[in-house]
Amino acid sequence: MAHTRITTATPSPTRHHRSSVRLQALRAAFPFTMPICLGFLFLGTSYGILMGTKGFSFVWPMCMSAFIFAGSMEFVTVNLLLSAFNPIAAFLLALMVNARHLFYGLSMLNSFKGMGWKRPYLIFGMCDETFAINSTARIPRDVDRGWFYLWVTVLNQIYWVTGATVGGLIGSNLTFNTDGLEFVLTALFLVIFLDQWLSGKHREHLSAIVGVLSSLVCLALFGAEDFMIPSMIIMLALFVLLRPHLDTLHHQPSTADSHIQEEHQA
Repeated sequence: MAHTRITTATPSPTRHHRSSVRLQALRAAFPFTMPICLGFLFLGTSYGILMGTKGFSFVWPMCMSAFIFAGSMEFVTVNLLLSAFNPIAAFLLALMVNARHLFYGLSMLNSFKGMGWKRPYLIFGMCDETFAINSTARIPRDVDRGWFYLWVTVLNQIYWVTGATVGGLIGSNLTFNTDGLEFVLTALFLVIFLDQWLSGKHREHLSAIVGVLSSLVCLALFGAEDFMIPSMIIMLALFVLLRPHLDTLHHQPSTADSHIQEEHQA
């Protein structure tokens, strides 16, 4: 009598290792994003409510938060959508509002080396809060740095999209005055600045001082209506010149980082 031998497929050690690396990085990244989760759910909901009170379907804040993913610009876009069509002005405004991302890019150049397919999304999703975590977090030696960065970025965007979608769903049903909702974003920036200042060291303080002084000087010279672009240009020039003194990202190789090339080739 013939016997049929039944075998069950088992995952290869390499595949199992990759899965454990990702899960380990997720467990390490999640606690860092919890404060951002609370802030983004509140801010995103405020943004969604604002869109809803202006007559937009929840689909608009949901898609804009997923594909634009620039909180300040999304708030500004509400008025752009309701005003006369002027693509040049919209482009210049978007460039001015998001010019600070140039500084993020400069400071993360070395950190994103060797990230392979993760790099384009890390660049796209590098908002203020994600940058604050990825630039200051002490990543355990046994955690893959690339996957840690990726999970922080993914989780923060999920929080923002969720808040914006929920706010859009309930915004059209509100009847009270929503003036002032835009200020919640300014409040968040202030909290981030204070947290960076209180927890930072000399180099972090120096970069903050450069930014504040540049803004104050341009405000005095050009006035409240025209100081933004000159201050951004001055800050960019100073940060480029002072980059060797401002760069605080010194990563030590971890045991998980040794598998990055293997991950990229898969």
